[in-house]
Amino acid sequence: MSDVDRIPDDIAAKAIDPRSYADDSVHEAFRWLRENKPLGKAELPGIYPFWLVTKHADILEVSRQNYLFHSGDMPSTFTTIDADEAVRKMTGGSPHLVRTLVQMDAPDHPKYRIMTQAWFLPQNIRKLEDRIRQIAREHVDRMEALGGECDFVNEIALYYPLRVIMEILGVPAEDEPRMLKLTQELFGAQDPEMNRAQKEQLSQAEGMAQIQAVIADFFMYFKAITDDRKANPREDVASVIANGKLDGEPINDFEAMSYYVIVATAGHDTTSSSTAGAVWGLCANPDQFEKVKADPSLIPGLVDESIRWMTPVKHFMRSATEDTELGGKKIAKGDWLWLAYPSGNRDEAVFENPDAFQVDRKPNKHLAFGYGAHLCLGQHLAKMEMRILFEELLPRLKTLEFAGDPKLSQGNFVSGPKSLPIRYSFN
Repeated sequence: MSDVDRIPDDIAAKAIDPRSYADDSVHEAFRWLRENKPLGKAELPGIYPFWLVTKHADILEVSRQNYLFHSGDMPSTFTTIDADEAVRKMTGGSPHLVRTLVQMDAPDHPKYRIMTQAWFLPQNIRKLEDRIRQIAREHVDRMEALGGECDFVNEIALYYPLRVIMEILGVPAEDEPRMLKLTQELFGAQDPEMNRAQKEQLSQAEGMAQIQAVIADFFMYFKAITDDRKANPREDVASVIANGKLDGEPINDFEAMSYYVIVATAGHDTTSSSTAGAVWGLCANPDQFEKVKADPSLIPGLVDESIRWMTPVKHFMRSATEDTELGGKKIAKGDWLWLAYPSGNRDEAVFENPDAFQVDRKPNKHLAFGYGAHLCLGQHLAKMEMRILFEELLPRLKTLEFAGDPKLSQGNFVSGPKSLPIRYSFN
């Protein structure tokens, strides 16, 4: 690598530090990179060298060429060399503790994706609209009953999407707290208040061991559901996965369990973060709150802007399958690339005034759901859930403001608001 491609170590460290996502300072690092080194290489001790892809156009370019940039050959989320070696030891050579759609490439990826895809198509989720509206209304009623102050994350935003996805998956309501706790331990492994050990700083080995333990708990839980759905199939996604076939043969337990984990975690956590992001944005920008209240046709715009502004999934990694070129740089076969979604979603070349929260932003070509073959399976459901909640909440809400300092969680993979104290009044 030529020195001209190398990112300064302090900027590279900032871009990957979980704490930078908690204090929002990561945006300064990404802004510097977009201006000075939009596609540069990070070389930090204990980490495989990797390219930081920060421009919207370059992220799109990588995402649409799945044959050229694989998800499964190397770790699909950022890790250290030690942690990668530990995982490969545990798995007998694979860089993945689970094998979900995220870690797959063709030909497996499209075959596994199609198993549940029908459940998440717009024409099918429309059938769920009445039930989702009922769940949304229950949560708005709960917010009103809390008497004008609450922590919106921990009393509303975490539970609404959780209830929706667990009903679709087929998990009983009494098990939802368990699913929420496991999800937070999985995605919150880098946050001292959320990781299972409740430690300020976990070593890579401790972090890996914790994630493995959480995944084992998920697997144990879903094994019982699989056995039940094989014997007694129902109209739910769990039955689709339990009885799923690949090339005429039943899928193996490891891949079935992995499938449950991605639906059960990604299916609510990111929607919770974006929903809380919307309320955060409206509290921070009272003019936007008044604007969307006065014109409910802006609610879909509020939804998309909140998803862009919060970007709950911070990155995925890809690796090059052959020598190629990207953004005028030569990428070698085997090179590892970090797709920086929060940076792409604030790219000045695509978004005017990108740091502002604007409910009427048009167009809003954000990358928060990914792009290409790995485009988020649940994007239509997530947007519908958020739209319905705000259709129920905003007409009843008279005032809205912060009642304390909101906080973001630490995490460079999936993170978002972890506390959002608000004060409000209903009509």
